Amino acid sequence: MTTSVVGIDIGTSGVRAAEVSDADKGKPILLRYHSVELPEGAVNRGEVVEPNTVAAAIKTLWSSGGFKSKKVVLGLGNHRVLARDLTVPKMPINRIRESLPFQVQDLLAVPVADALLDFYPISESEGESGLEVNGLLIAAVKDAVVGNVKAVQLAGLTPVEVDLIPFALTRVIHRGAKSDGAVVQIDVGQATTTVVVTLNGVPQFVRLIPAGGGDLTQAMVLRLGSTADEAELLKRTIGLEPASAHPQAATIIHEVTTELLNSLRNTVNYFVNTRNHIAVTRIVLTGGGAQLRGFAAALGELTRLPVFEADPAAAVTLGRGVTAEALQNTRGAFSVALGLALGSNS
Repeated sequence: MTTSVVGIDIGTSGVRAAEVSDADKGKPILLRYHSVELPEGAVNRGEVVEPNTVAAAIKTLWSSGGFKSKKVVLGLGNHRVLARDLTVPKMPINRIRESLPFQVQDLLAVPVADALLDFYPISESEGESGLEVNGLLIAAVKDAVVGNVKAVQLAGLTPVEVDLIPFALTRVIHRGAKSDGAVVQIDVGQATTTVVVTLNGVPQFVRLIPAGGGDLTQAMVLRLGSTADEAELLKRTIGLEPASAHPQAATIIHEVTTELLNSLRNTVNYFVNTRNHIAVTRIVLTGGGAQLRGFAAALGELTRLPVFEADPAAAVTLGRGVTAEALQNTRGAFSVALGLALGSNS
């Protein structure tokens, strides 16, 4: 019997889920996807603050979305997650992971006992003392994960994995796709923007920037005295275009967005300057914050790289009742949930 798994993306404003069967096969099937809204304050910057409230929303999501599997994969990727380059002596991956607590305390802002650690190997090289493994250290504060896991369990579901959101997006962007050179994938979420550079679909570099579309909304609320809904409408209407009817709003949008765009340009430049043997060929954008009118064009102009939107339908076979047009119309809203489900080993 074919088993399926559900990726759950718990965001500040809502919960999104995607159910996939044959995740470990060459042709995974997207069976269904759905989302429900969350009340304000239930989730803060990707962390569940009110587990019971979120659990109730997940139960509603399951019934209204028709999800069948109770096995779920959760995403992790906010300001309390650290991703850094790390080189260690060559040894089996299980021994590398066991050795991490003794090697990385100086890199962490919290005690090792309060962190969840993982290592993602990328390549091998010859060091002064022999072969070394170059990779990425992934460290998360345990408290940042506990609330999310609790909410899922309260909803009667079984979390089988917790995965890094940038890696989940990599699977959606690169599954079945061929690309020359390195690709920069940028996901602009509500509270966190992630940058991952991949080579042949393999992550080489990860950075998490503690800023997103929600910061722009908040700035407009504070400086214009508007409601959050009014600020969102202005964002969608004006974007980065000059607005004679709302010059103050246009100025705020330009100032806040330019700050994020400059951070992204600097991050891309850092990778290019420190890995000048790897040619970066393009940027792939995901995330609700990236939908701001003019954002992609401004990013392309700053980085001098072509910018594309991800196509989540290209990563899967579509199940009965799931159409490519409907999925495309979600503008990538379910890319994280889909990528989480695709990464399941269960």
